[in-house]
Amino acid sequence: MAYLYNTPQDQQAMLEAIGCDSIDALFDSIPESLRLQRPLKLPAAMGEMELTSHLAALSEKNRSPADTLCFLGGGSYDHFVPAVVDYVASRGEFYTSYTPYQPEVSQGNLQAMFEYQTMISELTGMDVSNQSLYDGGSAAVEGVLMSLDVTRRRGRVLVAESVHPEYRQVVDTYFASLETEVVTLPCPAGTLDLSALEAQLTDDTACLLLQHPNFFGCLEEVHEIVDKVHAAGSLLVTVIDPVSLGLLERPGDYGADVVVGEGQSLGTPMQYGGPYLGLMACREKFVRRLPGRIAGETRDRRGKRCWVLTLQTREQHIRRDKATSNICTNQGLFALRASVYLAAMGPQGMREVAELCLQKTAYARQRLGDLERLEIAFDRPVFKEFVLRDRENAVEQLCAVAEEAGIFAGVPLGRWYPDLSDCLLVAVTEKRTRPEIERLVDFVSVQAPCGVTHAE
Repeated sequence: MAYLYNTPQDQQAMLEAIGCDSIDALFDSIPESLRLQRPLKLPAAMGEMELTSHLAALSEKNRSPADTLCFLGGGSYDHFVPAVVDYVASRGEFYTSYTPYQPEVSQGNLQAMFEYQTMISELTGMDVSNQSLYDGGSAAVEGVLMSLDVTRRRGRVLVAESVHPEYRQVVDTYFASLETEVVTLPCPAGTLDLSALEAQLTDDTACLLLQHPNFFGCLEEVHEIVDKVHAAGSLLVTVIDPVSLGLLERPGDYGADVVVGEGQSLGTPMQYGGPYLGLMACREKFVRRLPGRIAGETRDRRGKRCWVLTLQTREQHIRRDKATSNICTNQGLFALRASVYLAAMGPQGMREVAELCLQKTAYARQRLGDLERLEIAFDRPVFKEFVLRDRENAVEQLCAVAEEAGIFAGVPLGRWYPDLSDCLLVAVTEKRTRPEIERLVDFVSVQAPCGVTHAE
């Protein structure tokens, strides 16, 4: 992008154009008592060469999966991104575009939206998908809010404790000022307690928010759960890992009503936690309650194939009291990345990635679980993540020493689950090789309490 210097002459011309004699005159409306009255405490200006060196030194403080062996998970994963994803997403017509306020002149973007929606619907087994939300957390709460409108039940919503804790925090924040009660259901063995679910399903329960595979990597008993939820007249809102659907039964096939999730694993790098992509799909009968936008296919007056914004339930497009949500934009660029990724992988590629994740996770789980220091916390089937308990109860220290050794060993769970303060969540994607897994095993095997090795 070209850099255009704003000269003093340019500034003076702009001031004259708006009828001001100085920049200070622009701030006359701000009372003196509210002004800083001193220069900002900023370091002296640098030349371009010095500034470039300074920024390079700052960037070297960062650690990423590119230079550190990564077993991090919990919603952000080190999956392989094919080169074609970066190539297409970096094209100017996509990279610089924003909301198509005149959609009929944005045919390329609308077609990309339509293709994205089609592939997400096929992947999840649902009838319709919107054109993305902000991230997995916002998608989860939108699914819950949607269930209130569909069922017209406002009394309570149920949330499994095995749902991503940050997603649950978003739900709690949204409902803090509403009368609807949010009830968290226990998952003592790593999955939802079905007896607790039955006890909490009442006539005023709008939905159950469930994650499958869940935050601990465990597979939930989805068929039993959906039967109990539907028998109570409630909806099942399922949080999914899209990569898992290369192998696992699609949520639309086991009876989920609304599907949400984080789309980062579909072609977006971890990039320090975001921005990411919120997935959302549902049954066709709920489509008018679906937040955001939906692109559709039609024919123009000449009979040629074209695309339009079929539904626009945003408050920017319709009366605020008729809007389904205050979601005012979407993650179009990351939805595009997901579209390119899914198109490049195809059904067979998605299956192969899922199989690699499953097999490598099983190997790593067995090897790490056999170590004297660690044990497997939950004896449940898992997909690409699992929880290990540290018998030394020094998870934070173990992770810190591992990072010094160039390994992101996993995510300590104590920050969200006090009763799991001695546990570590480990993720294994298709990128991890056997030598890399053995490197983590060898590292842990020589660790004594508080990061002191046996060799020392």
